[in-house]
Amino acid sequence: MEIEGLFNPVRSELLEGKAFEQHDALRSQALIYTDQSEFPSGAEADLVIMGVDEYRGAGQDKAFGGAADAVRSRLYALKKHSQDNRVVDIGNLVLGNTLEDTYFALGSVVTELVQKGMLPLIIGGSQDLTFGQYKAFENLEQVINITGIDARFDLGGPDEPMSSTTYLGRIVLKQPNYLFNFSNIGHQTYYVGQEQVQLMEKLFFDSYRLGQVQEDMREAEPIIRGADLVTVDMSAIRQSDAPAAFHPSPNGFFGNEACQVMHYAGMSDKLQSLGLYELDPGREDNGQTAGLAAQMIWYFIEGFSNRKQDLPASRIEKSFTVYRVPVSGNKQQITFLKSKKTERWWMELPTGKIRNELIRHHFLPCSYRDYEQACNDEIPDRWWLALQKMA
Repeated sequence: MEIEGLFNPVRSELLEGKAFEQHDALRSQALIYTDQSEFPSGAEADLVIMGVDEYRGAGQDKAFGGAADAVRSRLYALKKHSQDNRVVDIGNLVLGNTLEDTYFALGSVVTELVQKGMLPLIIGGSQDLTFGQYKAFENLEQVINITGIDARFDLGGPDEPMSSTTYLGRIVLKQPNYLFNFSNIGHQTYYVGQEQVQLMEKLFFDSYRLGQVQEDMREAEPIIRGADLVTVDMSAIRQSDAPAAFHPSPNGFFGNEACQVMHYAGMSDKLQSLGLYELDPGREDNGQTAGLAAQMIWYFIEGFSNRKQDLPASRIEKSFTVYRVPVSGNKQQITFLKSKKTERWWMELPTGKIRNELIRHHFLPCSYRDYEQACNDEIPDRWWLALQKMA
């Protein structure tokens, strides 16, 4: 598939000025498709950035938005990383005549990039574009985990049409289904109804309240490490730090916490696609939210350049310290793996209960806290939830 015809170039005027001309600017490290350059070859790319200014899923007109360019005008003026990252920016996706056409085009592009071993980073647009990201893995017939950074669950009701607040429900109901697990980080209880909480529990999905995560941000790392696809709603960040988010709230993550989450996402060897959504630069004059989004992406790239390639695979005993912990009431002991390279933790799910299409998920990222819990004769929640889905 030739994707060049699906994209409009970035306006070169967005990248003009002294900050972009510095030898150590990120602009000098990235290959960007502009109206003064040819469409870049993806052969040498590791990370591919694209804009998708699609807002109809949020009930807005096609002309609404411009988030991707607003973020670019801040991102490429930041300093480049110490390590070379093969970053390519392929411009802005041409929107379809219908919203479904845009989902299809986005899914097709992400499919091709993932097949070539590249990681697409999408700057939206409304968060229902996550459905387009998901379609790529449907095309690949790959069962995946999704992690959302969101103040809400976006499940919607069974009869509600596709939108930025119902996209997850559409993914859950779609058949054949390629979603193994969904995790949500940072939900705020006053935005989440009891019915949605019960539905999340019924589906054995895991969710973590904002306050719970902020108590120790390191506990967010294993949740993100297990994801193939991460979708970020800028409305999960407090209004004082991100005033141009779609649904600003006085509470939410601080900007530095959002950057930390993005750094974790970049470092995850498993992650294959990331979307940053729900930003409307027209809601502010000083570009603060676009500036924060640019810094979040900067931290993602830094994490990406420091991936450690320590996913459990063969020869586990050579690369990991193995701990086997018996837990009362559990027929099998729980096996924990600690990477000798990074000291990150995993739990191994019993392979006898795993269907072939789920075998890539049988090592479950966890934290030292999970190991401590098992040592105290308690089954970690994330291990139990994963086991229910394996059955």
